[in-house]
Amino acid sequence: MYVLDRIIINGQQRLNGSVFVNGAKNAAVAIIPAALSARGICVIENLPCIEDVNILANAIRSCGIKAEFRDPHTLIIDSRNLTDYKLTFDLARNMRASYYLLGAFLGRFKKAIVPLPGGCNFGIRPVNLHIKGFEKLGATIEQEHGMIYAYADRLVGDHIFLDVASVGATINIMLAAVHAEGVTTIENAAKEPHVVDTANFLNILGAKIKGAGTDNIKITGVQELSGGTYTIIPDQIEAGTYMIAAAITGGDVTVKNIIPRHLDSLSAKLREMGCRIEEGGDYVRVVGASELNSVNVKTMVYPGFPTDLQPQMTALLSTANGTSVVTETVFDNRFQYVTEIIRLGCRVNTQTAQIGIVEGPSKITGAEVSATDLRAGAALVVAGLAAEGETVISNVKYIDRGYEDIENKLRGLGANIKRVNEQGEIVNRAPARDRIFDDTETLGHSIDEVAATLEAPNVVISA
Repeated sequence: MYVLDRIIINGQQRLNGSVFVNGAKNAAVAIIPAALSARGICVIENLPCIEDVNILANAIRSCGIKAEFRDPHTLIIDSRNLTDYKLTFDLARNMRASYYLLGAFLGRFKKAIVPLPGGCNFGIRPVNLHIKGFEKLGATIEQEHGMIYAYADRLVGDHIFLDVASVGATINIMLAAVHAEGVTTIENAAKEPHVVDTANFLNILGAKIKGAGTDNIKITGVQELSGGTYTIIPDQIEAGTYMIAAAITGGDVTVKNIIPRHLDSLSAKLREMGCRIEEGGDYVRVVGASELNSVNVKTMVYPGFPTDLQPQMTALLSTANGTSVVTETVFDNRFQYVTEIIRLGCRVNTQTAQIGIVEGPSKITGAEVSATDLRAGAALVVAGLAAEGETVISNVKYIDRGYEDIENKLRGLGANIKRVNEQGEIVNRAPARDRIFDDTETLGHSIDEVAATLEAPNVVISA
């Protein structure tokens, strides 16, 4: 990762053309830990080439996992000889999803030692619901010196009610429950697409999970999971970001390789703002309007409006006619990026930590700004596309955590955008894993041979 890189945008270029969406970040960072639940070889396809995947792949290697990329988007994981159930703080501090190793280790070994998670800092995101679920399965949980220690003589299925429909808790409890004795039910479960994707992946490994995508999930425990091949769903947040970019520039963009129904809440808001939306089997076309209407947005759990699109949407609303109210119900401090988009001329007043009032249309002009987290960085890119003059975005390490090759994709749509290093030299960030990983022990044979060793490969493209 080149932490001192900057993204430079000369805005007010109308975006046109088509853009291809990669695999879902939020699914990838759950499915990679889920592969550790299997005593076999897993081939995970359609992985996005982003920093969170790189960090997590290195983290599981530190546990003794044999993992190798066949190409920038396919990871082969061999956890047959996994014996370690501990993750160090240094490898966990940069991403929240490291906590999924807690459920995977606890299910497989009945023991787990994992640091409290890191990641983007936009509010308190406790793991109390995860712990509550593990304790209902029979585990003892202790926290000390920033570490979570979990252990159990045996895990036994139980009825678990989540006070909040938490994605992280739902997935983590599933990971532990697949190896619990008897039946586990999760009531008020999260219904997000990546919850369904993780359940589908576990099922092709031999798990027995029913009801994913509803608020009641039933898991019948099994003794062992085997290997398999799985293709991750497209990234709804990446897709939504390009849809918003089309709208803010008055463009005409077709976003390809997506599942349109995952974006229903965004499509509805864009239509309400005056954009034309056309949907096909695996694409959405967004045609911007000459003038945009103000709308109110409230983030909610799926199928409501995604919190991960709230900053980008706020940038868009600043160009609409009238006053919009943005209400954040998922995270307690997600509006911390507002000071940065205000530098660009966006008129946003955060009445409380959960409510932002957006006055439009604002005259957006280029400025030097800094990303405060992943989706805040995306919002700055979106605003920069509409700005008059030059926008310089620093701290792009956050953007790299969740967007593959964003500059080249936007440039392909007609944006005037580039990445430069500390010396001002243009940087090409085309997907490449060999720049990121040091030489490590490989699987001991060719990747093609590894794939061939799968006893009964299951190929699934999740919908």
